[in-house]
Amino acid sequence: MEQQKQQFFILWLTGFPAAGKTTIGKIVYKELKNRGYKIHHLDGDGFRAAFQEKLGFSPEDRDKNINLAIDLAKKYQDKGYIIIASFFSPYKRHREWGREKFNNYIEVFVNSPLAVCEARDSKGIYKKARAGEMEYFTSISAISDIYEEPDNPEIELKTNLKSVEECVEEVMEYLKKSGLI
Repeated sequence: MEQQKQQFFILWLTGFPAAGKTTIGKIVYKELKNRGYKIHHLDGDGFRAAFQEKLGFSPEDRDKNINLAIDLAKKYQDKGYIIIASFFSPYKRHREWGREKFNNYIEVFVNSPLAVCEARDSKGIYKKARAGEMEYFTSISAISDIYEEPDNPEIELKTNLKSVEECVEEVMEYLKKSGLI
């Protein structure tokens, strides 16, 4: 398939664990890849597992993880890739770092209530947090952390109200209307 002439951009998907960031990111990735775009998907879970240094969820470890992700994503963008990054990135500063670093930074707030995310939890992380096995787990553990919702995301996907397909279509429509694809 002939590669499309493309503009560079990054879709930064943020939201609670189990909100749908990875699922939506993977499908958008496949859609763009099938259209011939040069694209790379970075996912928070896989990203953490790939590093020798095991990072926890303290604010310092979260900062380090996001800085590493931004640095890697920037290297891909500099080589001509469109980037999809699916990261919890709970702090506004994390997302501001991305805005400062990337061309065409598009913040996608994958928004679903905590109770819905907990009910979807296929990895059992909410259960572990409620059992006290995870420190700094957002809004649940004894040593709780915060999630600072985006103020003005370019896209907000309410995954508790829309299907995955509807959310993917919303992202694709935004990219078309913005002239990015």
